[in-house]
Amino acid sequence: MTTVAAIDCGTNSIRLLISTDGPQGPVDVVRKMEIIRLGEGIDTTGRISAAALQRTDTALEIYGRIIAKHQPDTVRMVATSATRDAENSDAFADLVMARLGVSPEVISGDEEARLSFAGAVADLPDDGRTRLVVDIGGGSTEFVRGVRHSDAAHSVNIGCVRMTERHLTSDPPTAEQIAAAESDILVHVDTALAIVDPRGLATSLVGLAGSVTTVTALALGLDSYQPERIHHAEVTYDQVAEVTDTLLRQTRQERLTSPVMHPGRADVIGAGALVLRTIMERAKATTVTASEHDILDGIAASIR
Repeated sequence: MTTVAAIDCGTNSIRLLISTDGPQGPVDVVRKMEIIRLGEGIDTTGRISAAALQRTDTALEIYGRIIAKHQPDTVRMVATSATRDAENSDAFADLVMARLGVSPEVISGDEEARLSFAGAVADLPDDGRTRLVVDIGGGSTEFVRGVRHSDAAHSVNIGCVRMTERHLTSDPPTAEQIAAAESDILVHVDTALAIVDPRGLATSLVGLAGSVTTVTALALGLDSYQPERIHHAEVTYDQVAEVTDTLLRQTRQERLTSPVMHPGRADVIGAGALVLRTIMERAKATTVTASEHDILDGIAASIR
């Protein structure tokens, strides 16, 4: 029996998955997330802040204890957008080595996209449909097209943290700020779609990561964050548009009144929803299927 530990460190969160072999496939032993906002200010300064490094160190200490308890056969840690962009990523790497005893792999946007696709489609029906998988992160969004394996992938620097810090600086954002964010997002989405799916082959849109799953939970009207109900739930463009408009009208405090809202996501969820809505508009997708399985599961599969 093989047990593996996968860690995904993005711009907003750091997540841990420990899984082992089961009769029907991998079984989760631990699945945990901490909001660390590693990418706070990177779009402006180009550096990971001391406060972000401290938050990361605290999370890594917790994860190190969990990993030591479960003694996995292999550990792989992947770092994505924030670490790719940071001038002082060596300080981050030193923290990881000190806490976990492994070096973080700072992967390219294309590799991030492929790992996300692998994690997302593993438990989807093998029905021959061409899927467009979008992973909306804190600093970047990955676009991948394929059936069971990725055929084309592209990463663009639009994410919920980056767009919030760049454009949506008021609470709530002004109409002018929202328009500026939409224009920025639109350019990147059109670029990605022209590269990944220029002939419009994809017939199914699958959305990953916290922005998508939170919007889905809001659209479903859940009274708590319930991964089992969110996973593979399908919501319409109209539902996404309505949730997006509501989020962009609300203050951070108003968003926090929702029972599905993670406190570390409340200030950036409006931007994440805006990215999702724009993708659906430009890809002419009438629905999106949310997946709780993503790059984290792809990382685990890569070392199993």
